[in-house]
Amino acid sequence: MGESAKLTSLADGFRFNAYLAPAQDARRGGLVLVHEIFGVTDHIRVLADGFAAHGYETLAPSFFDRSEEGFAAVADASGVERGRRYSEGASWDQVALDIAAAVRSLKPPVFSVGYCWGGAAAWLAACRCSGLAAASGFYGRRIPELLGEAPLCPIMLHFGRRDPSIPPEVVEAISDAHPDIPIHIYEAGHGFASDRPADYSADPARLARLRTLQLFAINGGGRGDI
Repeated sequence: MGESAKLTSLADGFRFNAYLAPAQDARRGGLVLVHEIFGVTDHIRVLADGFAAHGYETLAPSFFDRSEEGFAAVADASGVERGRRYSEGASWDQVALDIAAAVRSLKPPVFSVGYCWGGAAAWLAACRCSGLAAASGFYGRRIPELLGEAPLCPIMLHFGRRDPSIPPEVVEAISDAHPDIPIHIYEAGHGFASDRPADYSADPARLARLRTLQLFAINGGGRGDI
């Protein structure tokens, strides 16, 4: 359903790839979808296509292209190791400017959603990208690294109650630092919106998605233009 696209980073002029899913029917806005540590996988494309079906022109950039062009790994030991290495090698300053380039490439209103590493990147985008109308972050384990920054737009966060990588005290620290931000807790573990059978949880994934779409709708994405 989607197509390939190219973006130019505001950090250093680097050209990186993206998957672009055009809005289906009436366009509600643009959406920057930030991938997990596994890159732009088939699952990320499916997610992008799903948001496109709701009227969002969805762009899923390949943020690890500097390390490995077109990186898309399976969730095995090798994929986890490479994904963690690439994600840790991407500075938040660089990531923010890469997301800003994606935001600027889309016609407003523009939103962002991110998963895992992308959940923290969506928080970063909300704090540094002035062109965003709203953002939604799913199980962003590294958000605590960015708690000193305040979002410039509405944002909501989603966590699994049984996520061993994000214990309750981490979520509490986020809530204490930003008590005005809605944080939703689900009876699930990490990656509950992923395609991994061991992690996926249908009801939490659906509810978090509906809440995300509602957030976007009330912040400029409620009416579509042909």
